[in-house]
Amino acid sequence: MKRTRVVVVDDSATARLLLVSILRSDPELDVVGQAADGVEAVELVKKLNPDIVTMDVQMPRLDGFAATKRIMIEAPTPILITTGLDARAVSVSLEAVRMGALAVQAKPGDPRSPSFDLQAAELIRQVKAMSRVKVVRHFDMDRVTPAVPVPPTSVRSLHDGRVQVVAIAASTGGPAALHQILSALPAAFPAPVLIVQHISLGFTRGFAQWLNDASPLRVKLAEDGEPLQAGTVYVAADDRHLCVSKRRTAHLSVGPEVGGFRPSGTPFFRSVAAAYGRGALAVILTGMGRDGVDGLQAIRAAGGRTIAESEETAVVYGMPMAAVQAGLADFVLPLGEVVTTLAGLATSETRKEVTP
Repeated sequence: MKRTRVVVVDDSATARLLLVSILRSDPELDVVGQAADGVEAVELVKKLNPDIVTMDVQMPRLDGFAATKRIMIEAPTPILITTGLDARAVSVSLEAVRMGALAVQAKPGDPRSPSFDLQAAELIRQVKAMSRVKVVRHFDMDRVTPAVPVPPTSVRSLHDGRVQVVAIAASTGGPAALHQILSALPAAFPAPVLIVQHISLGFTRGFAQWLNDASPLRVKLAEDGEPLQAGTVYVAADDRHLCVSKRRTAHLSVGPEVGGFRPSGTPFFRSVAAAYGRGALAVILTGMGRDGVDGLQAIRAAGGRTIAESEETAVVYGMPMAAVQAGLADFVLPLGEVVTTLAGLATSETRKEVTP
């Protein structure tokens, strides 16, 4: 059996010892190196060529953000950010994801805690899953190409009526994709935007704030019962399904997990279809598995339209591929075209074209 080779990076000797102990408890994982800062991490990755790196963010000499950026340029390797939940750590972690890290995971806490075994098991699961992702070399990630609205005819072909809501589901690779999308949408965007993003517990509030800081739109965690307004982005809260009521208000559900997820894209899309019908535009972005695909059937049946991110830009071509294979994607677009298509909905000329 080929074991997954892991490099653990953390400036705290105690935290490193705990992480290494957890990972070595699984016979399929092999910790081949440890680093106390980002400089050591970059050199170890180039020397050892591991399958995955667990990366702390708050470190001396070179922090996790800068180390991730260098690794993704010099020796592309799957990186799982492991960090605490304070505001600065969450923000730096998400910036590291934008630079090419695959996901963020809270460090397991006190081994005496009743929840420790579950936290350790989730860390092991994430390391195994992320180690299988094929990453690509990143170049100048600081240079962002501004979105250019698509011609009205393209938007008209996307939807034969006015788009009244945009519903987006994403998993691995989603935070960076959503950052790119939301930073390009104008404050006058003519519909509410709803987001289900698979992310570790405890990170959703910081995730919403991170997106809010990058976007002209208002980005917030969805609250149960609040009316959905144009120009606002609603992010699914921790451990709650984000749904939409028939009155077009947010509904946070503690219903059973769907396919192992809560929030899940499947009840999300189904509720959007029931509330908005042909006014719904659903977007399924990068991610493992097939979460949300069954919900796209409801969007299509209600007369709404669907977009799936194409393989050329998806970090993990799982969820969008499942949508394409099921015949549920009206449009298959690289991320840049997803951005320009959504931005195009906001131009006055386009709104005139798509209004019945």
